[in-house]
Amino acid sequence: MRPGPPVLLLVLVLAGGSQPQEWHPKEAHNLNWDKFSGFWYILAVASDAQGFLPARDRRKLGASIVRVKKTDQLKVVTAFSRSQGCQSQEVTLRKDRKKAVFRNTLRGVKAFRVLATDYSYGLVYLQLGRVAITHRTLLLLHRQNVSSFQNLKDFMDRCDILALTKTAVVLPKDESCAHTILP
Repeated sequence: MRPGPPVLLLVLVLAGGSQPQEWHPKEAHNLNWDKFSGFWYILAVASDAQGFLPARDRRKLGASIVRVKKTDQLKVVTAFSRSQGCQSQEVTLRKDRKKAVFRNTLRGVKAFRVLATDYSYGLVYLQLGRVAITHRTLLLLHRQNVSSFQNLKDFMDRCDILALTKTAVVLPKDESCAHTILP
């Protein structure tokens, strides 16, 4: 028996409802920055910035270290595989007085937000750029070099909402870049 027009219409409406929509990321509620601090592997990345990741054969697992410097300040170090090899960057971010976001516009970080975490994994949303140009990036962080299916699904769901699904990449398990910034 074939579905009638009302059932088919309902299916089409529900499918259309999954289209990317305008979404303003909000930081996870009640985030304990002391628990979130420490070493993280970067297991997956999605970004609308051109050339953010090198060619497929040169990609490696990334890493990040997040530290609370003092009240309303974070020190963030990230290491990624680039076309010139493994490179790390360090930036000090300050809490915005009006919004739940950390930033350092002089260093090109317009927003750093933790969208979800259970302190063994985290989803971090970044807005990078200067002046009128902004690039959006979503990172899947984990304390181990592997992630659960549920964490990857959460990452892909957020990529879909942010319209970053086409650029989402799960990084290979080569840890050589990640180990360049181990504490």
